[in-house]
Amino acid sequence: MATKQAATVETKQPAAQERARPLALVTGASAGLGREFALLLAERGHDLVVVARREERLVALKKEVAEKFGVRTKIVAEDLSHAAAPRRILDELRASKLEVDFLVNNAGYAINGGFAANEWSAHADFLQVMVTSWLHLAHGLVPAMVRKGRGRVLNVSSLASLCPEPPGSLYAPSKALMTTASRALRFELLGTGVHCTALCPGFTYTEFHDALGVRAEMDKMPKYMWQHARPVCLAGLEGVERNKAIVVPGAFNKTAAALCRVLPYSLTSKLIPKAVVER
Repeated sequence: MATKQAATVETKQPAAQERARPLALVTGASAGLGREFALLLAERGHDLVVVARREERLVALKKEVAEKFGVRTKIVAEDLSHAAAPRRILDELRASKLEVDFLVNNAGYAINGGFAANEWSAHADFLQVMVTSWLHLAHGLVPAMVRKGRGRVLNVSSLASLCPEPPGSLYAPSKALMTTASRALRFELLGTGVHCTALCPGFTYTEFHDALGVRAEMDKMPKYMWQHARPVCLAGLEGVERNKAIVVPGAFNKTAAALCRVLPYSLTSKLIPKAVVER
């Protein structure tokens, strides 16, 4: 696969010892939960490194958080489907003498259609984003957090990781790996001052389903199944501060997750929304 050089928008960066504010890195920051996480972390006094493919949106976000909260932002326009992208991001941080205190692994998407209906190249790109890229970033950033004795890793997984998988989709399996790997990393980090949490939201009002091309089908689902981005992100931030292994925000989602834990798969698999099965 051809590689793409990282596009960065530079800001004057102070030396590490001069930086008064903690630094948060958010992937998938151009829209949806990622953008909301960036806004909330800026509001809480974090400088930012924001990563996404759509540079123009990151530029607008940088301007917004500077005007509202006075924080500094470094933009890294990267496509995480490229295998070299995480290494380029880590190298860019090192070259800029930036140490990340808070990592939000949020970038992700889904593929429409079944497993056999899509080319393997589409699945390979998907798995690079959904499995390899966030693990690579965590592996590169966690050791420095441990050395400092503080840090936060918040991995945006999904309620789908705790429930039966829709036919042919790799989305739920990839999120299941994120959830279990987050739990394992949290266990490894106990006592170090570094927290790790998997946030498992259900249906959330973002651009996710528009990009997937299923907005009309999703709009037919009951409103009580949906949440807005801000309370989802707030639940994640609170959960990682408490070092909770898994956070499932919202009453409906908590109920669904509990049912999936206690009921047999033969029953819960029949409860997958029709709009999800037929997407």
